[in-house]
Amino acid sequence: MANKVVLDQDSMQRALTRITYEILERNKGGQNLILVGIKTRGEYLAHRIADRLEQLEQVQIPVMAIDVTNYRDDHLDAKDDLGLEPDEKLNIANQNIVLVDDVLFTGRTTRAALDALIQIGRPQAIALAVLVDRGHRELPIRADFVGKNIPTAQNEKIKVKVKEFDGEDSVEIVH
Repeated sequence: MANKVVLDQDSMQRALTRITYEILERNKGGQNLILVGIKTRGEYLAHRIADRLEQLEQVQIPVMAIDVTNYRDDHLDAKDDLGLEPDEKLNIANQNIVLVDDVLFTGRTTRAALDALIQIGRPQAIALAVLVDRGHRELPIRADFVGKNIPTAQNEKIKVKVKEFDGEDSVEIVH
């Protein structure tokens, strides 16, 4: 069975634009807002949202990207390493954080990102934005901003491609 494209470039852009407007509405603009992308594809999505926020509000929103691999509860050799150089770490204390990821599945990556953020500082609030929510949660985590809900079977995978990393924009169900 072939992969099924569920979001093409245009529908992916519309989903990110919708997320951007919802972030603006919730935060009443871009004040005290930092976007934190979960590497790899969440980083690129966070930058796209920040660019769109700047177009709409004429304000630059800081973006930070974190690698949460070492914070996962299923990673055996846990170290406190976010993959950040010292000058890349933003002061998140008392800021409104929007954590950005490509796919929300079990919730374990999001939990790891929350642990990592708390190690950096104590934000005012943390919200979660995902391009795709595919269900099958193992932890009580819910996205605040969702581009598209795509129900999947447990044995299926969601493959997100972003132009900056993969050369094209698309979301596919992989069987």
